[in-house]
Amino acid sequence: MNMRTILLFSDGRLARKDNTIVFDYGDRKRYLPIQKIDEILIFGEVDLNKRFLEFCSKHGIILHFFNHYEYYTGSYYPREHYNSGHMLLKQVAHYIDFEKRLQLAKGFVEGAIRNIRQVLKYYQNRGRNLSDTIERIESLNEDIQGADSIETLMAIEGNARATYYKSFDEVIKNPSFVFEKRTRRPPQNYVNTLISLGNSILYTTVLSEIYRTHLDPRIGYLHTTNWRRFTLNLDIAEVFKPIIVDRAIFTVVNDGRIKADDFVKESGGVFLKDNGRKTFIAEIMQKLQTTVKHRALGRSVSYRRLIRMELYKLEKHLLGEKEYTPFVASW
Repeated sequence: MNMRTILLFSDGRLARKDNTIVFDYGDRKRYLPIQKIDEILIFGEVDLNKRFLEFCSKHGIILHFFNHYEYYTGSYYPREHYNSGHMLLKQVAHYIDFEKRLQLAKGFVEGAIRNIRQVLKYYQNRGRNLSDTIERIESLNEDIQGADSIETLMAIEGNARATYYKSFDEVIKNPSFVFEKRTRRPPQNYVNTLISLGNSILYTTVLSEIYRTHLDPRIGYLHTTNWRRFTLNLDIAEVFKPIIVDRAIFTVVNDGRIKADDFVKESGGVFLKDNGRKTFIAEIMQKLQTTVKHRALGRSVSYRRLIRMELYKLEKHLLGEKEYTPFVASW
């Protein structure tokens, strides 16, 4: 089943009304049937109360909050309804055992780099000059198995991303969208703004999918489990960033649906205006619902379903049933 997502960009108030959720804009109201909602992404200034949160908890609805600058600020994550002490112990055991943790971390980095290669090959086949970049990415992928620490793995992944990002100008070919370098909080140009927002949407998407499994999102393997609230979603998102977020960026820019005048410069950074933000997030959501042929299943599944399946594969690995291998796009 596909996750049912509600996006709220306007200011207003969320409340319970009988067995529905009502969003009060002030001059009008929008009624949202509870049985058709799994998560709500909130971008506007929204008021809510404890009664509403209790209603969300009862129905397993997750709330994700973003501020005025499109930064992800946090989630209301209802008490886990698939809690599993056994799975939690398995997750912890694979984290504190260095070799077991390293094996999983290598899988996530391999998935990320191989999917980066697939994106580059896709655009090379459409006339972009990317052969040198692909060769460098393939070389970095070969370094993964020899990595003897998480820090080395992170360096390999970082080098792969830096190499990959240098190719963005060749893929996009739009002088208004020159990449230059990766910048965050705040992003310093249009492409960085799209990357930051797209990644944040993907992080929350994976978090919502984790909620539907027995896994605990607080225990990651590539990203160190520390005082951060969630890390497992960051691990899984690495595998899917190139084929979901980056492809969405290339699509909306190359199709002319996002232009330079969709951005505004303020507070030392570059941010999307409302229409541009809605257009880009809509493309991400459309990408999540896009179906691809799954070779092992012999049928088509959505990218969002692929994320859930990736989590199921991780569960099987933790239980000793089948070794985890990352999803790699085949187009």
